[in-house]
Amino acid sequence: MSSNSNKMHSQPQLKLVRQSVMAQTRIIQNLIPPTVSYTTQGNVLIIGPEDLARLAAAKLSSMASRVILATDPVTSQDDAHLEAVMNAAPQVESFYNPLHAIKGFLGQFQVLVENDAGDEKTVQLSQVAIRKPHFDILLDLSLEPSLSLEMLPPGYFYVGRDETKLADALAQIPELIGEFDKPRYVKVNSDICAHYRHGMNGCNRCLNFCPADAIASVDNVIEIDPYLCHGAGSCSNACPTGALSYDLPAPQSLHNYLQNLVSNYLEQAGEAPVILFHDENVAAELVGDALPGDILPIALEEITVAAIDHWMSVLAWGARQVLIYNTTATAPTLTQMLQGEVALANRILDEMGQPQRIAIVDTIQAEALEETLNISSGWPVTVPAAFAATDKRATLYQAVDHLNGQAAAIDSCLSMSNIPYGSVNVVADKCTLCLSCVASCPTQALKDGGDEPALRFVEQDCVQCGLCEQACPEKVISLTPQINFDPSARQQLRNLKQEPPFECIVCGTPFATQSMVQRMLDMVGSHSAFNTNIERLKMCGDCRVKDLFEDILQDPEMQLR
Repeated sequence: MSSNSNKMHSQPQLKLVRQSVMAQTRIIQNLIPPTVSYTTQGNVLIIGPEDLARLAAAKLSSMASRVILATDPVTSQDDAHLEAVMNAAPQVESFYNPLHAIKGFLGQFQVLVENDAGDEKTVQLSQVAIRKPHFDILLDLSLEPSLSLEMLPPGYFYVGRDETKLADALAQIPELIGEFDKPRYVKVNSDICAHYRHGMNGCNRCLNFCPADAIASVDNVIEIDPYLCHGAGSCSNACPTGALSYDLPAPQSLHNYLQNLVSNYLEQAGEAPVILFHDENVAAELVGDALPGDILPIALEEITVAAIDHWMSVLAWGARQVLIYNTTATAPTLTQMLQGEVALANRILDEMGQPQRIAIVDTIQAEALEETLNISSGWPVTVPAAFAATDKRATLYQAVDHLNGQAAAIDSCLSMSNIPYGSVNVVADKCTLCLSCVASCPTQALKDGGDEPALRFVEQDCVQCGLCEQACPEKVISLTPQINFDPSARQQLRNLKQEPPFECIVCGTPFATQSMVQRMLDMVGSHSAFNTNIERLKMCGDCRVKDLFEDILQDPEMQLR
């Protein structure tokens, strides 16, 4: 690898190159993306202190209905304040029932409150207050939000005591009457999902990282509520198999765009660019010409839409560094996941002798980035890889192998805990080749031997979900989480256990594995059904039945028994 320290262009020239490259390179989007629709009539519930709620209700007179759920004490006893409250929205009814639960989204909010009359413990407030099955919009003025989610559902406005947020909410709410469409961000392919198989729980990574509570295991199948989903991308980022994939843009489209962008910049600038992933809500002036010219900004719905396979791929295609701009607007769950994935990626780079090329930054002001860019400009240049992105795991490993080949070209294994990469171990002399593990493997990392009794394994396809370990009746399977830097060993179809078939002692037909027959002899050989003819366990099904009926024919009393 050669050094990138000799600059060929000035910053103004690089900015012109960037402008040209960004204009020429386009991401291919679905022209008719799948959407979900919200329908609202303008029925608003205002939650919080009755005085503040009533003052807010007075400013929402254009709504179809307004209802107040008083949950907090009045905020002020000032006479002028109380008089203004008394005169505000006098026709709006207030309810004082303790709040029990809220669920739903824009146009479909169900608010349960404690019932002060009747046999039911709770009641739907909308049915009592406006004779409808739900409210359309919630405005929450409580000191603490009534919904404890990092990403709140559309139509739920939590403002607390913030006057600016209240003014924004009061301006937006009247616009939310009618029908509204939103993209359906994520697709689910249950066929390759490692969450649940044959009564066993496996991977739960997506469930652990959704800040909007939009993912659930319904009848042991992962489902995404598109009405709650904000498109954070954390689920597709965390998914080890690609069963959850982001659809706006699609994974292949984003990879192709990144590859073309880096390639075009290298060709026109003659220098390796820095890729900056940022939230698309970041102000345009922060990611425009103010950025140094060797930075290519990539706007995403959320910064966690790009995952470790994207980061490693752009480095393999010739970028010198990846920066991820994290702001205070990012949900804490997303930040936690992002920090873990970046640490893993840099640990992989460090192990192979590469610089730690991936970093999270909390500012993108040019002067603040100067030191970071100066350091990375002296790093060795990566000869661009030629591979094209395919599925998630294959793309990641192709990038890792290329970067490894550009550095120390190690062929060892990096052991780490709680990662979805690694090996399966089998105690061969205790395995009966029942192949329960093969039946439970969601990625076909474990395979049978076809016509031969065998258990085979491809490490690159293993996501360490643990389903095989749970499925094994002999409990002879264990997992080793690791990154294997030897591509031939990682991609090899290797035998974990193989043996000749057991042939029927009567007809010679192979009918089981030798281990299985021995297991039967050890377990049931002393049972009364077999102790008179232990050899029957060594027969195929047909010969065993024939042998049994021959005994019955020769001994009429056996028929009665």
